[in-house]
Amino acid sequence: MPLSGGHSLPEDLYSADAVREIDRYVIDQKGVDGFELMQSAAASAFRRLVRYWPEPGRILVLCGAGNNGGDGYLVAANAVRHGLEVGCLAVAPTEKLSGDARRAWKKAVADGVNVKELAELTATDVGQYFASAGLIVDAMLGTGVTGAPREPFADMIRRCNDATVPTLAIDLPSGLNATTGTVAGEAVRAAATVTFIGLKAGLFTAQGAEYAGEVAFESLGTDDWARESGQRPLARRVDWSGLRAEIPRRPRVAHKGRFGHVLIVAGDRGFGGAGMMAAEAASRAGAGMVTLATRPEYVSPALARCPSVMVQGLIHGSELPPLISAADVIVCGPGIGQGAWGQQMLQQVVASGKPRVLDADALNLMASRVAQPADNHILTPHPGEAARLLECRVDEIESDRVGAAEQLRKLFGGVVLLKGAGTVVAWGEALPDIVSGSNPGMATGGMGDVLSGILGSLYGQLGNAHLSASLAASLHLAAADRASVSRGYMGLLPMDVIDALSKVLMESERGAPTAQGAVEE
Repeated sequence: MPLSGGHSLPEDLYSADAVREIDRYVIDQKGVDGFELMQSAAASAFRRLVRYWPEPGRILVLCGAGNNGGDGYLVAANAVRHGLEVGCLAVAPTEKLSGDARRAWKKAVADGVNVKELAELTATDVGQYFASAGLIVDAMLGTGVTGAPREPFADMIRRCNDATVPTLAIDLPSGLNATTGTVAGEAVRAAATVTFIGLKAGLFTAQGAEYAGEVAFESLGTDDWARESGQRPLARRVDWSGLRAEIPRRPRVAHKGRFGHVLIVAGDRGFGGAGMMAAEAASRAGAGMVTLATRPEYVSPALARCPSVMVQGLIHGSELPPLISAADVIVCGPGIGQGAWGQQMLQQVVASGKPRVLDADALNLMASRVAQPADNHILTPHPGEAARLLECRVDEIESDRVGAAEQLRKLFGGVVLLKGAGTVVAWGEALPDIVSGSNPGMATGGMGDVLSGILGSLYGQLGNAHLSASLAASLHLAAADRASVSRGYMGLLPMDVIDALSKVLMESERGAPTAQGAVEE
């Protein structure tokens, strides 16, 4: 069931600790009553609930012991006051409640909510609660939980995920790490999450997109106080809708020399398609000129696929310097392999000192040697390549994607684009970017080659490595989303994304030049 609560989200993404400090600042320094804040959160969550599901049927509210559980009791009270049928289970015994959470439970009972203690119910009773629910509200575990949920929470999470009805998560899906987006054990797969005070970074990277569903944010009037608190965000949330205005308008007297000459060095034997996809993507993303340096046997197929690309067949790395000298930006790595041909090509590219995008086997070759840091390169590892570069395990990369990207940046310089759901772009000493969104159709070979081409194209046009990286990842995702509307996810191919690039860019153009105004040089 598609949700209908359209909304915008702020940019700042915080760690769980930072959000708790902001919350404490609002209460201790600004004199806001904690229970009043909890009531505001519950009222906001309930408004979202009825906006998403106007006729939810019987609502099952699952409450834990902390303030997250308190939010749940008050959501249940709001629902009862509005005449909705509610079942409320105290997953944590109410005798353990204290502070504002206990006040919330008492208020819910006073308002007519029939709260049942989970410990007093049989498995059959619990099953009936879930079977009769039209909507589940998860208010069990909040930002303070970082490990695998213990029983009975793990069982309740499994029941939520096995249910055929949607779940609305309050502040955070139970079991999801609010900072890293990782899942240590069981976690609720929510259709939507309503989060408060500060956006949690974990909702947007790693497994966050899988478990959080559609994210709605309610500041509860604390926007200015969040900044006053002195808590530094962990990252900045970006997406195509927010970044597309950064692509400059093309003047009517535009010519190809103004939009970058991108050299794609790609495609050793057996991997010729990688270079072709990267080159075509670079062209579709607006590069003024594109040259593909590849194996000689791929020249004819590449020209047949994309005749606007200049294609050169190379046997040895010594043939590359003339092509490098004519280029503004170099993309090196897609399908170059780790043999002698690929090593020669990478050596020439790195020795040139020109702005460059290094991907795929270029990164694998870097991992096997001591790589020199550079300020003008963009590295685009997926988690496996990142693990090789940092000499650690993939699960260590995924357990802290922001930290891993920052570590790579400190080691190798430039800009690091760590691919995956919630792509992380780390640059300089500023906040890293997390690209909001994910598309399961992109989990297929060749998508990274398309991204490299887009990235090289935007780097050549803008000259700004950081902006180009965040724009490219956002555009890549937007094109995949557009293509999946007609292609679905399982059948989505890199070529579909390339075809969708022009459609996405067309919607963002602010006054396209006429055919008369464009000139060629």
